[in-house]
Amino acid sequence: MKYDLDVVTLMSHLEDLSTLYHAIVGAGIIHILDKPHEITLFAPENEAFAKLQGGTIISALEDIEKAKTILTYHAVPQKLMASDLRKQKSVTTLQGGMLTIEEHHWLRHGIKVNDAVVKEADIEGTNGVIHIIDAVLMP
Repeated sequence: MKYDLDVVTLMSHLEDLSTLYHAIVGAGIIHILDKPHEITLFAPENEAFAKLQGGTIISALEDIEKAKTILTYHAVPQKLMASDLRKQKSVTTLQGGMLTIEEHHWLRHGIKVNDAVVKEADIEGTNGVIHIIDAVLMP
């Protein structure tokens, strides 16, 4: 589905991504994601943050540099729709790390990123795309 909003504004309107949005605001990295360049955001749903043990993201948010590292690990500096991801084995994140892409035919959208399942794919904004995932990715 395509929207006439940049990725950050689009994320702010998606209730399932409110924890991620607030984490990005808290880490001060909105400027990285709302520029006109293309971006792919693997966006952990709120439940993914709730599953973290030991308050990882909460303690990380107290350390802004650690929060930036974790959150930029979820973003790729190019627009990759689900059909593009199926052709990839890995992608490099804004953080500089690599995400492993696997195709699994039995999954709804057929894609796993590291160990996270893509629950909703191809939420397209003006400067990129959001794929909602079921886990927080750790670099």
